[in-house]
This record gives sequence, C-alpha cells and structure tokens, in this order.
Amino acid sequence: MQVLLVNGSPHEKGCTYTALCEVAKALEIEGIKTEIFHIGTKPVRGCMGCAHCRIDGKCVYNDDPVNAALEKAKNADGFVFGSPVHYAGPSGALTSFLDRFFYAGTGFAYKPVAAVVCCRRGGAASAFDQLNKYFTISGMPVVSSQYWNMVYGETPEEALQDLEGMQTMRTLGQNMAWLLKCIDAGKKCGVDFPQKEKRQVTNFIR
Repeated sequence: MQVLLVNGSPHEKGCTYTALCEVAKALEIEGIKTEIFHIGTKPVRGCMGCAHCRIDGKCVYNDDPVNAALEKAKNADGFVFGSPVHYAGPSGALTSFLDRFFYAGTGFAYKPVAAVVCCRRGGAASAFDQLNKYFTISGMPVVSSQYWNMVYGETPEEALQDLEGMQTMRTLGQNMAWLLKCIDAGKKCGVDFPQKEKRQVTNFIR
C-alpha cells in the first residue's frame, strides 16, 4: 500500500513539508509506503472547464505538475494534501492544482484522504474546510485525527515546536494506516464497495 502526500507550498522544505513528513513517518512505521510530491513554484493555471480530460484522462495543459501527479495517483491507495494558509485559505497554486486534479482524475472514490494545513497564526480552520470539499464530493473517506489537522509556526523549526500539532500529524498517519488496512482486509474477505446509483444532476433553475 502506498500514500501520495502532496506539498502545496511554494517552499519545498518549509512548514507544510515538515508536517507532511511527520504523517509520512507514522505511515511508514505501519508498513505503508509514502511519497511526497511537491507541486513546485512555477505558475499553475486554473481549470478552463474544457472537459478535454474526459477524452484521454489527463489535462490538456501539460506545462505544470497536474498530469504528473495524476499519473502517480494511479498507484496510490490514499492521499494527504498539505497547504500553507494564505488569506485564510489554501495556497492559490494548490487550489488551481486541485481544481484540475479532481476534475481530470478518476478512481478516487473510496480511497482514504486527508488535508493538512500550516499557518503562523490564523485562518487554518477555513483553509482546512475548503480542502475537505474536494474529498467529500469525490466519495473519499476523510481520515480524522485527534484534532483538526493543523500545525502552527512560521518556520519549520517553529512547526516542530508545536507539540500538539506534530502529535496530530502522527495520529493522522496512524489512523490512515489503520483505515487502509481495514479496507484491504475487507477486500480480501469479499466486502465490495457500494454500488452507485446512476447520478442525478439537478439544476436549481429548472
């Protein structure tokens, strides 16, 4: 089993990375492989809604990290998406990334997922809530911890001093490993995923 952890911070080895590493360590102790994927610092364009991804399963734009992450996602059994807090929300680059990642991606349903946010002082709760919207619309089991998945600090060194935040990250990794193992055990015992009804789409104006 493998978990893909996405670092949505412009700082490759900053506070978000520090938090994700704590989650990854807990997963690896439980025998789960991990990979941290940094979205980088180049501009990430937003989704154009062209639906080209419905034809070949990838975004029409191939000049940023979205398609590379989609390829890695095919082998992932679970996900953790990390972001710094910018104006009480996730980073703009990660938001653009996720708009296209989830619009173009398939097969995310029933794969455990979690969000992790890092901030100096405020805005973590609203950023955390926004990230979870991507998961719940995709039918993914959202993994919880002992507290909301937040770490405080302006630098990696300060983030490590947030003892409760670091413990929350470790608990998150342990809980995700447990859920992954439960899903795997269920599959081996013949427990299938729920059968989906044909989707009904209702527009509010008709």
